[in-house]
Amino acid sequence: MSIDPKLFRTVLGRFASGITVITVVDAAGRDHGMTVSAFSSVSLDPPIVLVCIDNDATMAPVMDQATTFAVNILSEEQTALSQRFASRIDDRFAEVACTHGAHGTALLDGALATLECRIVQRIPAGDHVIVLGAVEQAAAHEGAPLLYFRSGYAQLTRG
Repeated sequence: MSIDPKLFRTVLGRFASGITVITVVDAAGRDHGMTVSAFSSVSLDPPIVLVCIDNDATMAPVMDQATTFAVNILSEEQTALSQRFASRIDDRFAEVACTHGAHGTALLDGALATLECRIVQRIPAGDHVIVLGAVEQAAAHEGAPLLYFRSGYAQLTRG
């Protein structure tokens, strides 16, 4: 039995998720990044996370060669950054404030949290690849998350 792709997308849109920007450095030392909502923790001991990268993403070839990556969990003030890194512009890092972590990957200023990871496994999965990363550095900051729900940005409301 096959699920209608439109229905599948609608159903998945009911799952609210945080927004991340994944960053890597290519062999020439250039920064690359893309917006990713398919991010999750996998293991606490050892600390492992996963990101899912579309095989057609402009960053896919760079990610395929990378040995490390960073996850920048965006705060609610970073909608413009999410949109910038989801676009197909050539230099996504132009005028973007960041520092570089232990592996040289970009850590975006104002992110709610950052994780620096060493790639431990890649798993082909349909039109994506699941990239598992062992977390080697992490930082958390105060603030509220940028959320994605039903094909749009949302904010956390507290009751």
